Amino acid sequence: MRLSAEIRNQKELTDLLGKLAGGELRKAYALALNDTGFMVRGKQVAALNGSFDRVTPFVGRSPKVFKATAEKLSVSIAPTLHTDRGAFVRGGKVGVDPQDVLQAQADGGRRRDKRSEVILRRAGILPNGMQTSIPKTPYPGSDDGRGNLRGPFLVQLISYLQAFGEQGYRANMTARRKRNLQRGTAKQVGRRYFVSYGRLRGHHLAAGIWAASGTHGVDVRPVVMFVRSGTYRPRIDMDRVARDAGVQEYLDKRVRFRVRQAVGA
Repeated sequence: MRLSAEIRNQKELTDLLGKLAGGELRKAYALALNDTGFMVRGKQVAALNGSFDRVTPFVGRSPKVFKATAEKLSVSIAPTLHTDRGAFVRGGKVGVDPQDVLQAQADGGRRRDKRSEVILRRAGILPNGMQTSIPKTPYPGSDDGRGNLRGPFLVQLISYLQAFGEQGYRANMTARRKRNLQRGTAKQVGRRYFVSYGRLRGHHLAAGIWAASGTHGVDVRPVVMFVRSGTYRPRIDMDRVARDAGVQEYLDKRVRFRVRQAVGA
């Protein structure tokens, strides 16, 4: 979003403005705009962390301020991780873009597939119309404590199932590595993963990816469940958060402060 505010009330600063050269004045304006941008970002971060349960730092801190400069007197805020020559760029951790996450939460509707879901579907493992979900009791060592699978664990799972495509086929687990995983180590219980499609194909276990461990694989636990595609109801409006932050009034105050600071008043 781009902040909707303007530099105004300059009459109050007429005497001070006369002491500043054009470049110095624009620098003061840019600083005031950036002050306002970071104020709004703080409000948005607080709203994000207050609206969701166990929000990840990745999403909770995703709003970024694209600073104003003396040459470009505008400031913008967007949920992304980086910029390219001042333009918004979709970015984030592998498989997730914070803009997609927040768009779904703001507008509601179907949740977009995660990259892991795209990989599993492409490999013929995840049925169409279904997405993945972590069991109520996560498989030991699989989750990050915030309702998401840990990256290394997810890579291991996809690798074991030979789901990486042509470009990533070398990441697929070899037969030898599978045997080692099934055998286990002093620090890790041996396990093998397998897929069940539940009643869809007459399996007695619910649809999902399961792990079998212990003697003869008698300890069977769910790892990832296959569920119907999830939908969100609107929960947070980042633009409204910004509107409620009193942007114009705050900017007016910061302009006065930054101009006085520039002239040493």
